[in-house]
Amino acid sequence: MNENITFAELGLSNAMLRALEKKGYGYPTTIQAEAIPPFMEWKDVIAKAPTGTGKTFAFGIPMIEHVNPESEDVQGLILAPTRELAIQIGDELRGLLTYYRGIRVAVLYGGAGIGGQIKQLEKKPQIVVATPGRLMDHYNRKNIRLDRIQTVVLDEADRMLDMGFFKDVTKILDKIKNRKNMGLFSATISQEVMTVSWMYQRDEVEITVEPKQEDRPDIDQFSIRVTPLEKAETALRLIRTQGFERVMIFCNTKHMCQRLCDDFQRAGMDCECIHGDIRQSQREKTMQRYRDGKLPILIATDVASRGIDVDDVDCVINYDVPEENEYYVHRIGRTGRAKRKGSAYSIIGNFPEKAKLDEIAKYSQYTIQPVVLGVDGILTEETVQAPKLPKRRFR
Repeated sequence: MNENITFAELGLSNAMLRALEKKGYGYPTTIQAEAIPPFMEWKDVIAKAPTGTGKTFAFGIPMIEHVNPESEDVQGLILAPTRELAIQIGDELRGLLTYYRGIRVAVLYGGAGIGGQIKQLEKKPQIVVATPGRLMDHYNRKNIRLDRIQTVVLDEADRMLDMGFFKDVTKILDKIKNRKNMGLFSATISQEVMTVSWMYQRDEVEITVEPKQEDRPDIDQFSIRVTPLEKAETALRLIRTQGFERVMIFCNTKHMCQRLCDDFQRAGMDCECIHGDIRQSQREKTMQRYRDGKLPILIATDVASRGIDVDDVDCVINYDVPEENEYYVHRIGRTGRAKRKGSAYSIIGNFPEKAKLDEIAKYSQYTIQPVVLGVDGILTEETVQAPKLPKRRFR
């Protein structure tokens, strides 16, 4: 595929090209350049692509282009594993609709009042973004019809099916009798994703975007070794001395997430945290503040953070080394987006964390530079000393 292809060469409408230009997008990413043409031709697509490569536009652009604004039927459905991701997709689609008339988007997810969502559905949206459980809830209440849907997309399909939504998803797909095409977008092609593809797709176009391509974010990665008791102070010093304006910190547990947030707030830092025990309304408020650039530091667990898509995170800090290799890739992918340079720091407090980070570096083919953070905030390369050989004793 020609690397310098423009959005204009993909046969998009004037309204779409104007919206993309306003957002500052001139060239599609690899996934967009490869997925938009088959989608425009109503073909089924199964795509494996890492986070941060622009998947939402890859299916969102053709879906909008296919909508008939005169019709009040739901014509496009996007299923997402979490409410955060559903909200983010809804926001991105609305951003593309700046120059369109009469196309409406509704976002449906659990953990929020159903009344407001019913009002959205009463406005007759042509595109619906939903989590599977809440969509079934609305369907059972007869708030939504699925029989006129033309395109259905499963975003983060691996994550969704892994979270136990397999039954819900297949139930929904069985009800969309007249669809013309279907898209499966996934970071990994798991057994469940293959099963759904085999059951519901025909002559699908397969797309694989390797993270090694130019879409891979430009991120400087570092590790800092300290004692477990120095971790919080090290993270604080790092943020204060390096001049980062927007930081994301990841912890492995809800308990650690809350504790670190409390420590930071006591130290006078403007920060909030999101994890599973925090009310959904509070989470949304926190995430909106972060998206709007009004909150400099966000501390999160992996599950709660899914779907927070902010283009200009200066730095990601792994306060805990993640337990899954792919979580690391997903975490640091929040920085170095939109062709900007990013930085990621992993704070290592013990040997198992170091061993895990070495394994991640090998798996992801990343270079993670060990550094020392001085009291003055100066970062220097850590010199790794060769182990001393035991002295031989002659008898």
